[in-house]
Amino acid sequence: MPGFVTHLESTADGSSLPKGTLQTIHDGKPLLVRYDLDAVARAVTRDDLRDRDPDLWRYAELLPLEDPANRVSLGEGMTPLLPCPRLGAKLGIERLFIKDESQLPTGSFKARGMAMAVSMAKELGVTRVAAPTAGNAGGALAAYAARAGMECFVFMPDDTPRINQLEAVWNGAKAFLVDGLIDTCGAIVREGTDKMGWFDMSTLREPYRIEGKKTMGLELAEQLGWELPDVILYPTGGGTGLIGMWKAFAELATIGWISGDHRPRMFSCQSTGCAPIVDAFDQGLEHGVAQTDPHTRASGLRVPKAIGDFLILNAVRESGGRAMAADEDRIDHWMRLATELEGLALCPETAICIGVLERGLKEGHIDPNERIVVFNTGAMQKYIEVMETEIPRIDKDRVDWDSL
Repeated sequence: MPGFVTHLESTADGSSLPKGTLQTIHDGKPLLVRYDLDAVARAVTRDDLRDRDPDLWRYAELLPLEDPANRVSLGEGMTPLLPCPRLGAKLGIERLFIKDESQLPTGSFKARGMAMAVSMAKELGVTRVAAPTAGNAGGALAAYAARAGMECFVFMPDDTPRINQLEAVWNGAKAFLVDGLIDTCGAIVREGTDKMGWFDMSTLREPYRIEGKKTMGLELAEQLGWELPDVILYPTGGGTGLIGMWKAFAELATIGWISGDHRPRMFSCQSTGCAPIVDAFDQGLEHGVAQTDPHTRASGLRVPKAIGDFLILNAVRESGGRAMAADEDRIDHWMRLATELEGLALCPETAICIGVLERGLKEGHIDPNERIVVFNTGAMQKYIEVMETEIPRIDKDRVDWDSL
């Protein structure tokens, strides 16, 4: 299959960089992959998808990989879009859905981005990769690098969830704990690029993770019969998923797979313990407000300053959505609410989305009659520190049945 990528576009000044060459940021800003969308529209139709495997690679014409032999896959199937009537009723909503990304390889949406980034790294001749992580990204990179036969280095803050730490190690990465935040880890990766000869796979410092993440938007549109929801709530740390989905919707409109001007209002959801995007949105700023003391148990949201913050804010504002924060102290409540009512084990980051949804309904930013989609970006089971709960004991020889 011929590739449809035309060039890489700088978000700094709109300049073009050549495809097929190893690229990172340009003038301090991320690059976006651009396609010949007219040619894509001529080459494939929505009906053609019916005969393809139900995985993210089904959208090949809108993905950057040119040679299928370079595909690095762990079986990235389409994730379910699950109606949540009991949780919706509790919140006063009739049409609430959760798209459960925890069912992807390595248990989070990070698998989408790393599948694409590692595949492209393989296509471009990379043999050694490195990245900072505060949660699921490190384990996903380690797993896909192992699958590709690449050497992998991962740098994590000391307080990264233990499961994420072990996941990177057990997938063969050379993993290190760092006294600092994810931005400190990122600085180590950048400093080591020349010294160690690795390629920096940090969020939005290479252009292909976003192409994997945008398949969330492509899948969602297909699952809803090519009609987009009214509202999407997305937990935002680095923000690649939100940016990617907004890009996906624009590409789908250009090739004619979705009609009209209707787009979801994008809600960027953050914790009150770390809310650089929310602060910028509230103040009318173009870039995020760097956090001096970020703290949240939703480790994926503990990003004090995202390199793509202006892209997140652009997408939120263009969509008519909002950036909102939910109370850090109520993460347990929202996790338990979804689990007990729907059997869906939401990660702490997605619990924040439930809090934003609750607040958005109360403040009138979201109408209870709208079709609303929340993204569960990871599995609760990877956050044992947050899940820790005292379980009562019983005497096996003298069970007090009345007390059960």
